[in-house]
Amino acid sequence: MADGSDGLTGGMDAEHLVARVAWYYYVANMTQQEIADRLGLTRLRVNKIIGQVRADGSVQVEIRLPLASCVALEEELKSRFKLQDAVVVPSIRDEVAQKRVIGEAAGVLLNGMLKDGQTIGLGWGDTLGAAVRKLTPRQFSRTRVVSLMGGLTRGSGANTFEVASQLARALGAECHYIPSLLYYPDDESFAGLMAYPPLAEVMAEARQADLVLVSCGDLSGRSQLFSAVSLSPRDIDELKEKGAVGELLGTFLDADGKDVDHPLNKRVMALHPSGLGNIAKTILASGDAYKLPIIRAILKLGNVTHLVTDEAVAEGLMRG
Repeated sequence: MADGSDGLTGGMDAEHLVARVAWYYYVANMTQQEIADRLGLTRLRVNKIIGQVRADGSVQVEIRLPLASCVALEEELKSRFKLQDAVVVPSIRDEVAQKRVIGEAAGVLLNGMLKDGQTIGLGWGDTLGAAVRKLTPRQFSRTRVVSLMGGLTRGSGANTFEVASQLARALGAECHYIPSLLYYPDDESFAGLMAYPPLAEVMAEARQADLVLVSCGDLSGRSQLFSAVSLSPRDIDELKEKGAVGELLGTFLDADGKDVDHPLNKRVMALHPSGLGNIAKTILASGDAYKLPIIRAILKLGNVTHLVTDEAVAEGLMRG
């Protein structure tokens, strides 16, 4: 390991070190090895710090030059699916990075659509978390943020409560949650909660949102939903047998965008996908080729007005 040419790491706290690595890399255009040599670090640690500051939003990179191939796909998607707008980003192999890039693009899109006095509905997931981190902070005293789904049974930085809270903080807005589980074990408990006035009020707000940002999940096992709620292997097998290709707001859909006949769909505490048809602007932010079937299914519903995805999915949608 290098010893650090000017002894900078000698009493440097972690935050200072991360900031210096980021500055050297993104501002001074130093290579990772040059930074490692200067600060007395391994190249691997420098690489991890650079990845960390991009993932957590400490550093944001904006490229103003459009990619011609992506622009062409955007126009084709708008025409094919009657969208108000579409944003296509390059496809990359790293799934985590792909979610972040799509989320950041969705954040830029959302940023330009925000105005005080709106009710903004929000789903959950890492993609939407990245979108929220991309927003310009402001103070909207008349804006409300409402979660569109019940909570998950396991904690996550991308949980329904967490993402909605982050958005509310960014906008200086009120945040309203659906105080409920996402899936219920029986019809009786589900019906009882649906009649609970505070929950019914938030559900009514969700249906009357002005602007909505959602993502979706597939059935490959890579969806965050399966690790966040207690879905059994039997449930997953049954869903596949009934033709499900993925979920939107916790409701499982087939290739044509229709609900599959499964008990989970009858006991999910969330805005139903059909409810998006009454909302002026709905942004679907999701990508990676393995999600192509569910993204196509959602677009068939005709309830999405804005799509943010990657090149591979866009190309697949245009072929299908």
